[in-house]
Amino acid sequence: MTVAGWPPAILTRVTDAERAAGDGLEVVEFIESLCLQVKDSIGGKAGSPLLLRDWQKMLLGDVFARRADGRRKHRTAIIGMGRKNGKSALGSGIALHALMLGSNGGEVYSCAADRDQARIVFGDAKKMIEASKELSSMCKIYRDAVEVVSTGSVYRVLSSEAYTKEGLSPTCVIYDELHSAPNDELWNVMTLAQAARVDSITIAVTTAGVRTDVTGTDSTAYRQFLYGQKVATGEVVDPSFFMAWWKGSDTADHRDPESWLAPNPGYGDICDAEDFVSAVKRTPENEYRIKRMNCWVNSSHAWLPAATWEGLQVERVVDRSVPVVLGFDGSFSGDATALIGCTVEENPYVWVIQVWEKGPGDHDEWRVPITEVESRIMQACGELDVVEVACDPYRWARSMEALGDAGVPISEYASSSPARMVPASAKFYDAVMSGVMQHDGDPVLRRHIGNCAVKTDRLGPRIVKEHRQSSRRIDAAVAAVIAFDRATSRSVLVQELVSPGYWAT
Repeated sequence: MTVAGWPPAILTRVTDAERAAGDGLEVVEFIESLCLQVKDSIGGKAGSPLLLRDWQKMLLGDVFARRADGRRKHRTAIIGMGRKNGKSALGSGIALHALMLGSNGGEVYSCAADRDQARIVFGDAKKMIEASKELSSMCKIYRDAVEVVSTGSVYRVLSSEAYTKEGLSPTCVIYDELHSAPNDELWNVMTLAQAARVDSITIAVTTAGVRTDVTGTDSTAYRQFLYGQKVATGEVVDPSFFMAWWKGSDTADHRDPESWLAPNPGYGDICDAEDFVSAVKRTPENEYRIKRMNCWVNSSHAWLPAATWEGLQVERVVDRSVPVVLGFDGSFSGDATALIGCTVEENPYVWVIQVWEKGPGDHDEWRVPITEVESRIMQACGELDVVEVACDPYRWARSMEALGDAGVPISEYASSSPARMVPASAKFYDAVMSGVMQHDGDPVLRRHIGNCAVKTDRLGPRIVKEHRQSSRRIDAAVAAVIAFDRATSRSVLVQELVSPGYWAT
C-alpha cells in the first residue's frame, strides 16, 4: 500500500509479522476514540477527534511492534521530522495510552530540556483528559502529574535536572525535542532506569539541531541519530533500537519548495504550505534547515549558504600557466593542518592541495607529520608558479624559517588577528555570494566551511570555531580564506601595475 509521507528517509527495519503482532492498532484506536484536538490548527478544530494520518498509523505500527516471543521489540525509539507535523499531539496520545492501558503501577514521564518544554506534551495530554468524560472520571489531575487511582499509574513532568531523578522506574518516557538536551544526564537516567520494567519504552520526538552541545562534543540527539543510521544500514545490529527520520537534503537549495516535502510528512495537511513560503524569506538558512528541513547543522547560523557554495564547484587542473598563492593553517595535534591553493586571476579558483587531520582510527598521540607537510609545500612550489605561501606562524616558525631558507616565498599571516581576518572573511563571503570565485568541491573543505561559526565584535564578523574545545575543525576554511585574501590582493596589484594610469603617474 502506498502511503503519503511514508516511509521516512531513514527507517530501521520492522517485519510485517512484528508489526501485526504489535500494539500499534490498539494505540491508534485509543487515540482516535478518546483523544481530542486541544487547539484549532490546520489539522482540525479544537474539540474534534484526533484523527491520525496514514503515515502516523504506519509509524505507530512500527514503534509498538512485538517479537515472536510476545515481548515488545523496541526499548528506544527516535522520531525526527520538521516542526509542526503533529509531534506533540502524537506524543500526548502515546503517553495517555501508556497511562491508561499500560501495566499497573506504571510510571509515564514527559521529559525535555526544561520544564516549560516538557509541559507542552503533558499539557496537551491533560487537556485531552479534561475534555473526555471517560478519561477524566478515571484520573486525579494535579499541576504536574496525573494519577489513575484504580491502577496506581502516574504521569509526571520532568526536566533536565537529572541528579534529582534517580530511583525512578519508567514504563514509558516521551522525550520532547531531544536536540535541546544540554547534556546526556536526563537521557541516561531515564533509559537506564527501564531495566526493571517489562516492555518499557523511551520515545524521543524531535527535530534536528546543531550537532554539538555546549561542551563542543556531539549532542545527545545527534549521537542517537548517528546510532540510528548505523542500525538502519545494518552496520550495528540492535533490534531494540528504532528510528524513523524524515529529512531534507543537506545540499539542496532550502528555498526550493520541492526540498520541503521529504522532511514534512504533514506538509499541506497538518502544517500550512503557505507558511513555508513566508518563513523561508525571513529565517536564517541554518535555522530554516533545522526547523523545516530537519537537517543537522554545525552552527545555528551558517557562514556560507550551502547551496551557493555547491553551485561554484568546477573541475579544473591548475598548472604553471597561472600564478598561485598557497594558504597554510597549521596545527600540532588536535586540529587539522591545511594547504590550500588560490589562483591569482580575475575569477580566482580555490582548491585543496592537502589536509592533514586525525582520523577516527588514529591513536590519541597522533601528531601532524611536520616533515611531510614541509615536503608537500616544497613539492607544490616545484609544480606550480607559486608567488607566495601565506602561513600562520603559530607553532610553525621553525618550518617557515627552513622553507624560506630553501627559497620558498613564505609570508607571515596571523589568522588569529581579528584586524586581518574580519576583512578577509568578508572578502571571501562576498566573492562566494556574488559568484566571482570557483572551487574544486573538495569534501574536506566543504566540511570545514560548514563547521565555521561567525563571531562578531567591534571590528566586525569573522570565522571561528563554534566552541573553543570543539572537535569540529575549520582549518581548511581558514587556509582558504588566507589564500584567497592574498591572491586577490596580488591580483589587484597586478591590475594596477599594468594599468596605463599607473604608469602615467
